[in-house]
This record gives sequence, structure tokens and C-alpha cells, in this order.
Amino acid sequence: MRIDLNADVAESFGRWRLGDDAALLPLLTSANVACGFHAGDARTIYDTVAACVDLGVVVGAQVSYRDLAGFGRRAMDVAAADLEADVLYQVAAVDGLARVAGGRARYVKPHGALYHRVLDDAAQASALVAAVVAWDPAAAVLTQPGGRLAELAASAGLTVVAEAFADRGYGPDGRLLPRSAPGALLTEPAAAAAQAVRRADEGGFGSLCVHGDTPGAAAIAAAVRKALVEAGHELAAFAVVH
Repeated sequence: MRIDLNADVAESFGRWRLGDDAALLPLLTSANVACGFHAGDARTIYDTVAACVDLGVVVGAQVSYRDLAGFGRRAMDVAAADLEADVLYQVAAVDGLARVAGGRARYVKPHGALYHRVLDDAAQASALVAAVVAWDPAAAVLTQPGGRLAELAASAGLTVVAEAFADRGYGPDGRLLPRSAPGALLTEPAAAAAQAVRRADEGGFGSLCVHGDTPGAAAIAAAVRKALVEAGHELAAFAVVH
């Protein structure tokens, strides 16, 4: 099976450093670049998209609620029109910097609280979809399968890429466990690699994610990549036609 390996990157801000993007990026096929709302300053974003272009890693915009203090993981109520404009603002920033670096953004993935909200909230999901369609109707949306975002994005003609997580625990409902719950984070590379292979073997997923802020993210991504290849899977970015 051909499958994409993505991670959240560019999540440092000014002198505050998070993750090891220099070690992580060469292991990926696509990168969810923070847009400045939950993390990422202009220099960090630009340096990250330039590195992606050099490495041949596909750039995606990881959009969030405007929540630097909470790293985009706090529940927020945002009017649909405001959310649509916020998503457009974030995508435009990452795509604009990527174009200057010789590439461009190809997909959108929501982050944190927004990622989970749009699985069930049709109004918030619709606002996100409207922003993506206004920006680029040929773009892809990366999300968990079976949610409102996947449904509405497909109905709008967007490419929908189903995502599973290598480094996060799942509940019986198929949703991610809350980060405060036991087993929510898989920080051992072998455990994350085994889960990645299980998900890839199941089929139905176009991409697997490793969180850039997970401790040892680069080691986890390396183990995941190695295990997938050894299991006979081809690592390649999902196709987006432009």
C-alpha cells in the first residue's frame, strides 16, 4: 500500500523552541506547517517551508483557532464567518511563504481543538471547507474519516485524505483518547511503529501522523518509516492534482 507520513512542524515561536524539525522533516513525505495562530512565527514558517521545498516534502497548512497561549488545544466558540476568514488568513500566510521559497501549500489540516470540533460540528466544518474552496478548490483536506469535515469537504469537491495516528491512543469509539487519559500518547518508537503498521495494513487511510511535539518525535518517525517499508508499504505523499 502507498501511504503518506505527515507530522506537525514549525511549532516554535521566537526564542521558544518546540520539536526537532531539522531531524524530523527528512523522514516525512508531507508536513503540516503551523500558521501562526497556535504556534509558528513568520521566520520559523518561512524557514520550514523552504526546507520542505529543498527536501521534496509536500507543504500543508495546519490551521487552528487563534490560541497561542493554549497551543490551539482549548475549546473555543468562533462565529462561522470569523472562522472562515481566520482559516483563509492562515492558509494565505503559509502558501504565500511557500511560493516565495519555490513551492506552494497543497492541503489543509486543522489542529488541536479545531481538529476535533469539525468532526461533529457542521457549522465549524462548513466554515473551514468554505475557506479551503475559496483558496484552492483543487486542494486536499486531511482529517479523520467518518466526521462532518470529511463529509462536507467531499461534497464540496475537495480531495479528502483519511488520516490515522501513529503516536496517539484510540478509544473504543475510534476517536483519539483525550491527552489526559492513560495511554493517550505513544512515546515508545516500537509501539508507535507497530500501531502505524496495523493502521496501514487495515487500509482505508491515506496518511499517518506523528506529532512533532511528542517527545522523541524524530526517533518515532524513523521507527514508523522503517517498519512501514519492512511491512511492504510504499512511503509517498498523497496525490493532489493542480
